[in-house]
Amino acid sequence: MGKVIAVCISEEKGTQKHSVPEAEFIEDWGIKGDAHAGKWHRQVSLLSHDKIEDFRARGAQVADGAFGENIIVEGFDFAKMPVGTIFRCNDVVLEMTQIGKKCHHGCEIFQIMGDCIMPREGVFTKVLHGGVIRPGDEFVCCEKGQEQ
Repeated sequence: MGKVIAVCISEEKGTQKHSVPEAEFIEDWGIKGDAHAGKWHRQVSLLSHDKIEDFRARGAQVADGAFGENIIVEGFDFAKMPVGTIFRCNDVVLEMTQIGKKCHHGCEIFQIMGDCIMPREGVFTKVLHGGVIRPGDEFVCCEKGQEQ
């Protein structure tokens, strides 16, 4: 079991995500108002709070959403979980579809730090059932392939 630390969106592609007090998740689309939502397999991105804190401890000054993550969760090491893992938060059900992504070396974090954790620590999900998520909400991992 984990806890949502932040929920982040960006209204336009190419701009840094920022935290919001709550977000509406739409089935088979993503987060309402987020530029990266759509009918594809990377509707919502997740990143472990612990991995962000480790990166900050190395001197990085990064705000929530700086890596392009939609949800920051405490209590999970997402990159060690298999594709197909199901997560539930309130009414929202997410299915992990991809681990990591290729990072363009022009990203500001990589330019400053010489490293970026999103390519190896970030995971992507699609929305199986919609609802609302807020910081402080309980985030649960279900068995692979189950939605209970």
